[in-house]
Amino acid sequence: MEALGERIEPQSPATLQIGEWQIAPDLNQISRGDAVVHLEPKAMAVLLHLTSRPGEVASRDELLAAVWPGVIVGDNALTQVVIKLRKALGDTAREPTYIQAISKKGYRLIATVDRLNGGEFDRPPIQPAAPTAPRRGAARWAGATLAVAVLAAGATWYLQRERENDAPQRAPASRAESSRLASLPTVIVKPLEAVGDDSQQALIARAITADLVTDLSKVSGLWVASGLEPPDPLPHGAENTRARYVLSGTVQRDGERLRLQVHLADVVAGRQLWSQRFDRDAKDLFTVQDDLVRSVLAVLPVKVSEAETRRLAQRYTRNPEAYEHFLRGQAALLVRRRAPNELAREMYWKAIQSDPAFSRAYAGLAMTYALDYQQGWDGASALTRALEFAETAVQMSPDMPEAHWVVGFVHTQQRQHDEALRNLDNALRLNPSYADAYALKGGIYTYIGRPAEGVPLLRTALRLNPDAGSLYFLLLGRAYYFLGDSEQARVNLDHALLRNSENLEARIYLAAVHRLAGERDAAEWQVNEIRTLEPAFKVRNWLASYPLTDPGQKERLVKSLQEIGL
Repeated sequence: MEALGERIEPQSPATLQIGEWQIAPDLNQISRGDAVVHLEPKAMAVLLHLTSRPGEVASRDELLAAVWPGVIVGDNALTQVVIKLRKALGDTAREPTYIQAISKKGYRLIATVDRLNGGEFDRPPIQPAAPTAPRRGAARWAGATLAVAVLAAGATWYLQRERENDAPQRAPASRAESSRLASLPTVIVKPLEAVGDDSQQALIARAITADLVTDLSKVSGLWVASGLEPPDPLPHGAENTRARYVLSGTVQRDGERLRLQVHLADVVAGRQLWSQRFDRDAKDLFTVQDDLVRSVLAVLPVKVSEAETRRLAQRYTRNPEAYEHFLRGQAALLVRRRAPNELAREMYWKAIQSDPAFSRAYAGLAMTYALDYQQGWDGASALTRALEFAETAVQMSPDMPEAHWVVGFVHTQQRQHDEALRNLDNALRLNPSYADAYALKGGIYTYIGRPAEGVPLLRTALRLNPDAGSLYFLLLGRAYYFLGDSEQARVNLDHALLRNSENLEARIYLAAVHRLAGERDAAEWQVNEIRTLEPAFKVRNWLASYPLTDPGQKERLVKSLQEIGL
């Protein structure tokens, strides 16, 4: 099995015993009695890495470098793999018996490890832990498009420390509008499967899937949702979208050839509507994507307006060099650390130098400055620069919903919520299936003291993107806390922490939820976790740059946290 960019040579199908589980690395499976569980290669790779040093802490950087060598990925990639491992092992984050999270450090295996049948395996030295830029040959495929990278990363950032202004009186979408959207034909775009086990193939598939979702979302007569599997069980409000049409397929990069096999099925009628194979030169990626979208829209029962046709025809760049720099910037942006953020800014500038009309690169550039402010790496001047570049992107491409989202994100940090909502409305007008826009709007309604109006928006975001990680669950948990529903708040916040155990905001609200429910011991446990993550944490310092503008909600939160020792 080749899983870490290195070769592991097991001596028998099951070479290890970890606790009650027998591990068969060459089969990518674990077994206990008659129960057999198959693991994805990355999950097995992480498990083997931890197994090689039982009881010792493996840092997140070390694991990222070992399991994703030569590729910049965000921390969430590792978090998701650990979640899957824990689920397979029957383990929990709160009371672990196999994998223990060590706050601000990494993970360690705490179960006993035995070699079976004298089996041994050797591992070469771990690669350096510092993140590295993608190899030039793979750089074109190293990141997803703006619809995934900027939106996912941007949503992550705004959840934590934006700024606020006076509460606007803007109303959410009307019932008539919600009913109209619900009546639209729904298309689930399932992740295209990579043919081959290497990481580059998976990145290619991920990038093309993301572009496909973005392009189809430009058509107002469609409701487009991600096809990633939702968690089980789902908390209230995260129900899966009921769809009639499902788009799926495979992607293969073979030398200089790019091969796609795509299918469109009508799940209600139980038949395949359309299938097509694309076999083109890899450099013709943009043309392949254009042809794919046109072919799908020709089959679906939807009328595409002339304006939408023009938007679909407008790729934000057709300059391969600019696109390569842009993708490298996107990959670095996801890491959410200072040095990669500076690398992302450098890559966006290079993309703009190659194509001065590349509006998506300007939007990415804006996000690097917004992150500087949000993470405390720079002051208010960074927000001024962020708004300047975000507005430049809107001026260059007024029909690009991502640009309006970025402007809304910056205004949220500036405490100008009314302006933020206006820009998010523009983004949703251009893309009614824009999950992150619904999520940011829902978050703002909680900030301004109207959480009941934010919950339906957050449910919509989860239906459109059930694999949003911890972000949407944090927002829902926060809304339910202020609504006084401790049960729903706890369920959603637990789901948020299951996906990212180092989410400080989720732990703050979960501590307040336990206080609301009279569970003092559980609340104090969360306080200890908060102090581990932020030893100098003070509620009022945190609130000084936090977007909670409603005085009553702020007072209530402060009182709850002070009562449990914060």
